[in-house]
Amino acid sequence: MENVRDVRTLPKAHLHLHFTGSMRPSTLLELADKYGVHLPEALSGGEPPQLRATDERGWFRFQRLYDIARSCLRSPEDIRRLVREAAEEDVRDGSGWLEIQVDPTSYAPRLGGLIPALEIILDAVDSASRDTGLGIRVIVAANRMKHPLDARTLARLAVRYADRGVVGFGLSNDERRGLARDFDRAFEIAREGGLLAAPHGGELAGPSSVRDCLDDLRAGRVGHGVRAAEDPRLLRKLAERGVACEVCPTSNVALGVYEKPSDVPLRVLYEAGVPIALGADDPLLFGSRLAAQYELAREHHGFSDAELAELARQSIRASRAPADVREKLLAGVDGWLAA
Repeated sequence: MENVRDVRTLPKAHLHLHFTGSMRPSTLLELADKYGVHLPEALSGGEPPQLRATDERGWFRFQRLYDIARSCLRSPEDIRRLVREAAEEDVRDGSGWLEIQVDPTSYAPRLGGLIPALEIILDAVDSASRDTGLGIRVIVAANRMKHPLDARTLARLAVRYADRGVVGFGLSNDERRGLARDFDRAFEIAREGGLLAAPHGGELAGPSSVRDCLDDLRAGRVGHGVRAAEDPRLLRKLAERGVACEVCPTSNVALGVYEKPSDVPLRVLYEAGVPIALGADDPLLFGSRLAAQYELAREHHGFSDAELAELARQSIRASRAPADVREKLLAGVDGWLAA
């Protein structure tokens, strides 16, 4: 019988983690108390909230909880704490590289404007990286629910800070709203500035959403992408182009995309040759972090330690980490497997 190695010691990259959603529940409780913010039972009860976002009402509830949590981040000190703790959690789970996703417009009103907000976030990332030894970079994400012109503004800002830690440009929120092609100019600006295109697609909407990310936004990675499993031709396209899907199994189940962990098409993607980067998405709302996603792959999909190691390699190769960091992490994966 194969030895079962500790997935927390498996070196890996974490490529799908949202900013506010990375917060520790205990930190949310402390900040809410500090600022007098009333938290609903779903955020204060000590258990992940019961969510189902496959209909509009459910998605609205999810967004409302996220917005309440975000309202507790009001000062540079709060931002520094959140990033430092997110880094500490990632290190504990074996991550050697983190790309955290943020829409700075959401924090700008309390942090002095859009540019100051992004600079505060990038300073916090730099500080947390030094303190923990974890490589951290930022994906600036536009909001699909806002006007495409806002996305262009964000793309220009992201490019401006490419030398300060911004490595990619994303598109988040309900993918059932609006068309990917409406944001094509924003992504063109980002790509021309050397940033990775990493929009969300193929979670709440079907395979066509992933196809739009590839064809209209020329995605280098796709946030989620699991619904591509429903289209064999699309799977081949992702595999041939080497476009990684940032698969977040726990959140897929929590939001009702799939009924149970074993329904998440991890095996389908893996065996089709589609690169996979497992991610935790929003641990604050879904209750589990990065290592738990690898445990889920082992427990519910029968991934062997060798296959888990390959998932880790795929996450590292799909990252924007410098070559020397990738080589070190890949060597660490080999060491984990040889132990």
